[in-house]
Amino acid sequence: MNRLSWIVILMALLLASACNPAPATPTASPSAVPTPVLATPEIRTTPVPDVSAAAQAYLQAWQAEDYPAMYAMLTQLSRDAISQEDFEAFYKGVAVEAALSGVEGEILQSLVHPRSAQVAYHVTLHSVLVGDIDAETVMNLSLEEGAWHVQWAPTLILPQLSDGNTLVMQRYVPGRANIYDRNGHALVAQNDAVSVGLDAAAVSQEKQDNLLSLLWQIFGRRADLHPNTLGSHVDLYRSYGWYLPIGELSAEVAARYQGALSSYDGVILQPYRARYYFDSGAAPHVVGYVSAIQSDEKDYFLRQGYALDERVGRAGIERWGEPYLSGQRGGALYVFDANGKVVTKLAEKQAGVPQAITTTLDGDLQLAAQKALIGYSGAIVVMERDTGRILAMASSPGFDPNAFEYINPNSGGLLEFLGNQNAPLLNRATQGQYPLGSVFKIVTIAAALESGLYTADTTYNCGYFFDEIPGLRLNDWTYEHYLRDEKTLPSGLLTLPEGLMRSCNPFFWHIGLDLFTHGQGTAIADMARAFGLGSPTGIYGLPEDEESAGQILNPKEPIDAVNNAIGQGGTLVTPLQVARFVAAIGNGGTLYRPQLIEQIAASGETPTYTFTPQIDGQLPLSPENVQLIQQAMTSVVEDRRGTAYFVLSSYSKNYRIPIAGKTGTAQDPPRDPHAWFAGYTFAEQEDRPDIAIAVLIENGGEGSEVAAPIFRGMVQVYFQGSRTAFPWEAGVGVPRTPTPESEGDTNP
Repeated sequence: MNRLSWIVILMALLLASACNPAPATPTASPSAVPTPVLATPEIRTTPVPDVSAAAQAYLQAWQAEDYPAMYAMLTQLSRDAISQEDFEAFYKGVAVEAALSGVEGEILQSLVHPRSAQVAYHVTLHSVLVGDIDAETVMNLSLEEGAWHVQWAPTLILPQLSDGNTLVMQRYVPGRANIYDRNGHALVAQNDAVSVGLDAAAVSQEKQDNLLSLLWQIFGRRADLHPNTLGSHVDLYRSYGWYLPIGELSAEVAARYQGALSSYDGVILQPYRARYYFDSGAAPHVVGYVSAIQSDEKDYFLRQGYALDERVGRAGIERWGEPYLSGQRGGALYVFDANGKVVTKLAEKQAGVPQAITTTLDGDLQLAAQKALIGYSGAIVVMERDTGRILAMASSPGFDPNAFEYINPNSGGLLEFLGNQNAPLLNRATQGQYPLGSVFKIVTIAAALESGLYTADTTYNCGYFFDEIPGLRLNDWTYEHYLRDEKTLPSGLLTLPEGLMRSCNPFFWHIGLDLFTHGQGTAIADMARAFGLGSPTGIYGLPEDEESAGQILNPKEPIDAVNNAIGQGGTLVTPLQVARFVAAIGNGGTLYRPQLIEQIAASGETPTYTFTPQIDGQLPLSPENVQLIQQAMTSVVEDRRGTAYFVLSSYSKNYRIPIAGKTGTAQDPPRDPHAWFAGYTFAEQEDRPDIAIAVLIENGGEGSEVAAPIFRGMVQVYFQGSRTAFPWEAGVGVPRTPTPESEGDTNP
């Protein structure tokens, strides 16, 4: 018979005795002398506190994990026997070992004596690994200083924890699932890998050039491994006798080159097995990375059900998709006695199957985007125009996610980018916030057309200067070019669509000032917000804190209205936001939610998620005005006066890939301007959905010189499978000069 049964029997006996009648009082004899009636003195009694309420308070404090409050409810004898620190450590230890997400307690009944009491209760421990653990146990209490206090014992948690018994969890951990591109190629997987490094002092100077050329080829002509760049590092490391990490290869690739690499002195190849990121990190800012559980995180992750040797997603899809990739863990919870022997198994649950994530990324297009940014800081976003699928998202400078794996012998190189002032871990596509420059004129022309004050036939004489604000003269981009080449003339009389085609600053400054002075001061800002600027896109597949909102301000002064009209002043946007609104112009006005996830599914099972386009809203434009803006953006490419004509028109015509777009050069004094190009295709091919692309090059100069050629290269890769070299390259992906050469007309 268990302890609780004895309590129930004892309580029943006490209740039964209370129900027996008292002995009869003897009757006084008639001859007895009457006893005078005296006043009975008042007897004062102290009410006994409700013991169930005291027990419930203790259980509620446990549920809230308020261990100091629980300790304060203990008897003095209990507090003398165990310190508060050890008391809290005991409860926390149980929570960690059993992977508890919470506890619940329910009072069953109580038995009260004059100075002591017992409360029976039901306890449920919620474990993320083995499910609910239910038990009934007893709490002993003592009345001290008019209040009930709890007599501490481990059995308050579970009755099995008597006589020094402890809980031990055996954790069942499923392997972490892979992440794929849309074509089923692994971007990251558990894999055998080989780290490649150099003992710089042992590298033969006579064979150094050949070795460095081989490494450059093996690692896909990475910019940081160009023979000239790498050679200077080898020379420096040789003087100190240091090890120089180069990178990681899959075991399959390493096997193909092992013979060639081993023929050179100083090459160090070290195999290891871990979560491996292919191609030194394809889309590292999107895919993210994992790392080991740190000492200060141990208890948190153990309570979540993790084993201490697991890796945890820290950024990108690895973090966003943690519940899918890591799977449902299981375990077996045992009670061990003081001698380390199993007393009983309380519960067990098998681990579930993790779910792989297939992204919307096109692996080849993604790597081409990363290579296109070699030598620059910036971002590229390629999105399906009519669905919101992200096909490529590149941010430069980048990083190698393999460096976060501490068993990788090259992980020491991690420090090189953790403290890098160029912020290689920043996803410039979603977190970088920049003035948009002349690409913003798409928003301004939309606001002008919808205001009722402007039509397609509205004209403006675009000269070198803007003098409409007294005491202020602003220069058009044509004047800046005139100072370098006197043959550059002002644009002259332009219609509104031609103003966008020529990117006439005075025209758009005039629009901003005109709307401001005619009571429509927020028209442009309101249109920008309707285009999705100034707020996160809600991209599906990245953690919320890995996307910035940007900034759209209402003008307070005429100068604010003028600056905002060309995407300067306080205007800040992300490249992702720009790609999305340009796609909306191209598809007729629909804003789609950007998405990075194509499918989530366990191997051989029905997917739990499959991509479906999600509409976020419609641009507040009439169909006629959408069409007018489309035509104006097309003229940027096709009209000889268009600011992107010399870069894109011949490709567009020769390959029959119609393109609409807008150049932009956003001022960032005292540094060089940011270079922008954003546009879309309208080829309407059955096997190739049209795309929208945004290209940003930080402090890269003028949009037509840098960003537009990169835009063209991305279109080439998407439709033809390869691209031609940029003007600043000696070959595709091979830098020639630090500064790109001009390709013709330029635009601020």
